[in-house]
Amino acid sequence: MHMSKKTPPKIMSDEHNSHHAEKRRARRDAMQNTQDKRYPRRPNVARDNNDKLYLYGLHTVRQALANPNRKKLCLYATKNGILRLEFDLIDAPDIEVIEKLPKELDRMVGSDAVHQGTILEVAPIPTKDLGDLKESNLLLVLDQVTDPHNVGAIMRSAVALGAGAIITTSRYSPVESGVLAKSASGALDIIDHIEVKNLADTLETLKENGFYTVGLDSEEAIPFEGLEPQSKIALVLGAEGKGLRQRTQETCDQLAKLDMPGEIKSLNVSNAAALALYISRQKLTK
Repeated sequence: MHMSKKTPPKIMSDEHNSHHAEKRRARRDAMQNTQDKRYPRRPNVARDNNDKLYLYGLHTVRQALANPNRKKLCLYATKNGILRLEFDLIDAPDIEVIEKLPKELDRMVGSDAVHQGTILEVAPIPTKDLGDLKESNLLLVLDQVTDPHNVGAIMRSAVALGAGAIITTSRYSPVESGVLAKSASGALDIIDHIEVKNLADTLETLKENGFYTVGLDSEEAIPFEGLEPQSKIALVLGAEGKGLRQRTQETCDQLAKLDMPGEIKSLNVSNAAALALYISRQKLTK
């Protein structure tokens, strides 16, 4: 039986290999450029940028546009989004308006973000200090509540129930972001946000200014309904799960709990804040 000899592999010169490697790189670059034009990469969302961020959603964008203290940079919107916004852009002549397709807006803030056809590029609102506190008889103080969804929802309840300001610590609290603003549904541009370094010292200062400080706690506390009427109340809430820190508890005038009659005895911190704010408002003497 005749056996054919195997043909030895052809050895290419270095020059030949280099030439074809260069051609392969050129083809890959051309394909990548084409792909980038059809499907541009999503930019880094401005929530990590301290100079600017994207706010999205009709309520959020509408309130930001109406806020004279908010620096507005550019509005990106669909045709329908501009109509649904119901905001006369003549009143904001300095804002550049760029029309976008819905999928282009998706790429700006992520496909999970419910932008409703509107994205507003803005500068963050500078946080205030305690000296900027306006006259108010109801305040909300957050002790290391870090989740932006919860803080946004708490801001919304605080505005709805007439709280004068929300006070957070400069550490262990969420920075302003599109997620927080969307959860707040416009409240971020309404309520004063005060940042402090030391919460216990801040509570002492509030006491000196006539506030009765009430810490929301689930153990060894009186029911909220049992609180005595007060002229001013500062309601203090801790992080979900951890609750108030020990020193915060010790500094509050009173610890109170939401006495839940059902089988579930605890609430999400944002829901607890809404209920506690409502009860606290009933305890105000003026």
